[in-house]
Amino acid sequence: MKTEKNNITGECFCGEMSYKIIQPLQDAALCHCSRCRKAFGGSGSYFSMVTAEAFSWTSGEENLQTYTGAEGWGIGFCKKCGTTLCGIYKDEIAGITLGPLNDDPDIKISKHLFVGSKAAWDDIGGDAPQYDEFD
Repeated sequence: MKTEKNNITGECFCGEMSYKIIQPLQDAALCHCSRCRKAFGGSGSYFSMVTAEAFSWTSGEENLQTYTGAEGWGIGFCKKCGTTLCGIYKDEIAGITLGPLNDDPDIKISKHLFVGSKAAWDDIGGDAPQYDEFD
């Protein structure tokens, strides 16, 4: 089901945490770097950038656990079920992962990042541009 582009919702696997986004999602990407593969247990991270002003928790914010690396980038996840919900940059939400979205936000992957370090078994399909590093 498609959702209103200005009323996007998502939630974690256990349902304890949920959020809403009040702006259309843009610049959806798939990052193939080794850090994203490890954090997400797959080919990488499907994500879209979002401003902190457009994002708000609707329930369960007290369950947010964060991990931030030395560069200031990190992830926010549910401490009960482990679902990664958002990307963190310098202690602010900078993006969301696409997997936890409740409905179709009517976006497509616009680019593949860090293709130069993708896993050998990762066969990228589609026609979105591919970049060896961050675009």
